[in-house]
Amino acid sequence: MKLRELAARLGCELCGDGEGEIVGVAPIEQAGPGDVTFLANPRYATHLATTRAGAVILAPGQEAPVPCLVSDNPYLAFARAVTLLRPPPRPAPGVHPSAQVDPSAVLGVDVHVGALAVIGAGVRVGARSALHPHVVLYEGVVVGEDCVIHSGVQVREGCRLGSRVVVQNGAVIGGDGFGFARDREGRYHKFPQVGIVVVEDDVEIGALTAVDRAALGVTRIGRGTKLDNLVQVGHSVTIGEDTVIAGQVGIAGSTRIGNRVTLAGQVGVAGHLTIEDGVIATAQTGIPGLVEKGSVVSGSPAIENRAWLKSTAVFARLPELQKRLRELERRVESLLGRPPSA
Repeated sequence: MKLRELAARLGCELCGDGEGEIVGVAPIEQAGPGDVTFLANPRYATHLATTRAGAVILAPGQEAPVPCLVSDNPYLAFARAVTLLRPPPRPAPGVHPSAQVDPSAVLGVDVHVGALAVIGAGVRVGARSALHPHVVLYEGVVVGEDCVIHSGVQVREGCRLGSRVVVQNGAVIGGDGFGFARDREGRYHKFPQVGIVVVEDDVEIGALTAVDRAALGVTRIGRGTKLDNLVQVGHSVTIGEDTVIAGQVGIAGSTRIGNRVTLAGQVGVAGHLTIEDGVIATAQTGIPGLVEKGSVVSGSPAIENRAWLKSTAVFARLPELQKRLRELERRVESLLGRPPSA
């Protein structure tokens, strides 16, 4: 693809010769003459002077010794360039001979069903969706159009996926929620989990993530939300739109999470609470209660991020401060003529 054509398709301003042929993508320090690369992190700015790339996508006001594509969001522009130059492979339409598809299932046009996949009774799969090997769709599952369900994914009975949903390997959607009732003798009895999971359009669910079905009603993942690997979403949770949840986050049951929320890695969220729109929780935050709209929180239990940063600066000095406090107490008691405290 000519650089000028790539610039036009990305909506970038072209600076320099647009006749160069771009055939690949690469990191800025590894790119060669046929590659396009990008600069979004200032830590890599030193590579601009030495890059051998065919072109660099960068922000306004930056310069490079090679042709440039100027964008207000270089990372996003590069992501789109990768999609254009390295489109993900799509398996050919058709059903592998080893797959088991119930006669009552309905598959849309150009659907791919991989080896040893199992499609249960009453399942509906939308046009152009790809179900890779060993995918299991229990009875009554609905999958929208242009979805990609990677190998080893299991979607339990009655759950619904919208269009353009991507589910990475080994995820489980609609497993039973963790619900038990305790009797007088302390024994636990299972509370039947009879709800479903609804995953809306343009959601991505990471590898080995578990989204539990609701005890009653719906566990819902909102449009455009992205879940990383090893995320646990408890039963009857509702997550809003365009929310990002990083790896090893655990969300207990019946929690409500708003739109455009960011939960960084290893955040723990207690159950039956609300996290309002626009909240950011930094890594390893523990959230025990309501977090108000637009808050940035850290620590466990979660507090306002700036207060947490000030507190962490003191933690390492606590033994020294304790020693000084005891010395001051002894001096005060000596001045007052009291015997030293133990």
